[in-house]
Amino acid sequence: MLGSPQLAIVGSRNPSGEGRRNAEEFAAYLARCGLTITSGMALGIDSASHRGALKAGGATLAVWGTGLDKVYPPAHRELAEQIAAHGLIVSEYTPGTPPLPHNFPRRNRLISGLSVGTLVVEANQSSGSLITARLASEQGREVFAIPGSIHNPLARGCHRLIREGAKLVESAGDILEELAPLLKLEAAAAEQAPAATQAAAEPDDPEYRLLLNSLDYAPTSVDALVERTGLTPDVLSSMLLMLELQGLVEAAPGGHYSRVNKRPAS
Repeated sequence: MLGSPQLAIVGSRNPSGEGRRNAEEFAAYLARCGLTITSGMALGIDSASHRGALKAGGATLAVWGTGLDKVYPPAHRELAEQIAAHGLIVSEYTPGTPPLPHNFPRRNRLISGLSVGTLVVEANQSSGSLITARLASEQGREVFAIPGSIHNPLARGCHRLIREGAKLVESAGDILEELAPLLKLEAAAAEQAPAATQAAAEPDDPEYRLLLNSLDYAPTSVDALVERTGLTPDVLSSMLLMLELQGLVEAAPGGHYSRVNKRPAS
């Protein structure tokens, strides 16, 4: 899991209901698309992100600021057990290390460094999430931020990041589009894998299976795919991009797409 493409999702420990929903929904969608969701298991946005990935059946990784025998915050013991069972928990601190305040800003460099990009969902001007975003930028990683109301104090940190050059995102598809050049390295490796391995790696999500089954090995138009699948053009666009990154779909001129990886003969 440490070698898989990861996206960090961070934000306020006291988010709005909308911020919590955004974190969970973005995490779920991106986890279904194959990204490992990385965060710090703190209250608020962190925990919502982990839960979103877990609910989607995706991968999630928690970076702790304590020893691995010290669950912090204690209220997240059940969440820690779920992550340990279905994801991964890492820490640079030895067993027995308590939750010292200076440990948490320090561990943020690991959250950002492990990830190809960092998404800040909600943050005020003094939020520790801005430290993670700054570290991500210094490490050459992408930084994303969700904008909010000018009257919401929890949007000000995100607006500051956007002014400083972070990518404004309104949907999870915006993140996938921005990361496409980086993730194509993964697609290139998939294209060189044996056919049986490629077929086994096809997405389990029913909508992705429907889309793959609707694609021809000859170029197929998006209009035809809309008619065959019943999905909207916007949803199809994001899904096709992810399948292209995985090496399962190839873009053709004129907005057409064709399937690449044929199933092995039975």
